Amino acid sequence: MLYSICRSLLRFIYAVLFRFEASGLENIPATGPVVLCSNHISLLDPTTVGTKVSRKVHYMAKAELFNVPLFGSFIRELGAFPVKRGGVSKEAIRSAIALLQEGGVMGIFPEGTRNASASGMGKKGAAMIAMRSQATVIPVAIIGNYRIFSKMKIRYGQPIDLTAFIQDSSSDVLDRVTDAIMENIREMVRKG
Repeated sequence: MLYSICRSLLRFIYAVLFRFEASGLENIPATGPVVLCSNHISLLDPTTVGTKVSRKVHYMAKAELFNVPLFGSFIRELGAFPVKRGGVSKEAIRSAIALLQEGGVMGIFPEGTRNASASGMGKKGAAMIAMRSQATVIPVAIIGNYRIFSKMKIRYGQPIDLTAFIQDSSSDVLDRVTDAIMENIREMVRKG
């Protein structure tokens, strides 16, 4: 309930402040596990990725945030789950895979940190989580700069076909899946 209320409020705010436009929402499956892999340009990106999606989108968040009175409960209710500082822990990866195996939707920023140019290298965590959970991977491109009254766009791309990688046991398979995800994101950013 809280998630739906916040999402409706954000839809209104984004429409007014950023003239927000979304396309490709039909590419997101209505059921089953989905990983939304997006470029990362701002602290606002998690809300941007999930605002127009009809399903609840979950994210990893710094474990320290869950210790803040009321705020920790609030972000947990909104779908966040903790990850320890200094990298993604095995516990966070297990939580992500379990969430996806239950048919959930997860938002991930493969670059790990914010990068305004969308030219950064992706990290293997998103690929590993997607492969282990057998989730549908949707590349997402956030286009714009969050300037008030400037147009912002978000594009949800076609699912990335990972079937060629599923049976591949070579040591670089996660690198190649990560490269495929990042190239899809970069291409959508380039096209605007």
